[in-house]
Amino acid sequence: MLRPTRRPWRRPSPLPGFGLAMGHTLSWLCLIVLLPFSVLFLRAASGGWNGFIHAVWTPRLVASYQLTFGTALVAAAINALLGLLCAWMLVRYRFPARRLLDSLIDLPFALPTSVAGITLAFIFGPNGWIGAWFASRDLPLAFNATGIVVALTFVGLPFVVRTLQPVIEELGTEEEKAAGLLGASRAATLRRVIWPALRPALLTGFGLAFARGVGEYGSVIFIAGNRPFVSEITSLLIVTKLEQFDFDGAASIAVVMLAASFGILFGLNLLHRVLEPRSSTQTGCPT
Repeated sequence: MLRPTRRPWRRPSPLPGFGLAMGHTLSWLCLIVLLPFSVLFLRAASGGWNGFIHAVWTPRLVASYQLTFGTALVAAAINALLGLLCAWMLVRYRFPARRLLDSLIDLPFALPTSVAGITLAFIFGPNGWIGAWFASRDLPLAFNATGIVVALTFVGLPFVVRTLQPVIEELGTEEEKAAGLLGASRAATLRRVIWPALRPALLTGFGLAFARGVGEYGSVIFIAGNRPFVSEITSLLIVTKLEQFDFDGAASIAVVMLAASFGILFGLNLLHRVLEPRSSTQTGCPT
């Protein structure tokens, strides 16, 4: 009886039915992700290259691109710092109402974005509890780029905290204590032991917060002011195009945002892959 030859390039799978599961996975991925994106690209290309450039490259759109990506970048940087501090405090310290604070971190996930935008406008607006104090000193926090950063910081903080928490829990304190016993200072321990372990996760959280900020709409429009060339985000222009029944123009702008976001996230993933081996080799107990 002849036995089938084993293909050397195919590794045995510990799970039965791998081919069937992979087929279902790829089918659903094509149906849910690739098919809508394909339709979007086809709709954007229906007007030709000249029509695409005319739809996505106007002074008003360029100003919205700069505002959208700039405020998302600033908010992601703020979230990286605040998220690191919050995650470290929640994991390393025990204090009253710790579980309540840990639950409040997830509030932007559960809260509708429009409700968040209205609430932030009430608080940071010219007549709000906090915004009135700044407005009286000619430092308005709402209806400008600052208000957009406030809204994006609110919705993006959980991404950084939840990405860093399991890494800090897994890190433990053994390596820090070993570094201290070997004579390392707190600054050297932070630089050579803690920071290399947290850097990949922090970069991942930064990328997730940035991507969420680029595509955010509901929490921003209520506090931004939506003034052209001043506080008008790109997502609002897409909705405006749809309201004007300019579906090709809306699809073209959406393709630009999709391509830019994917390129930035892809670059962050490459940087994450480059830094991860270094993090594992540089971690040690310096003196």
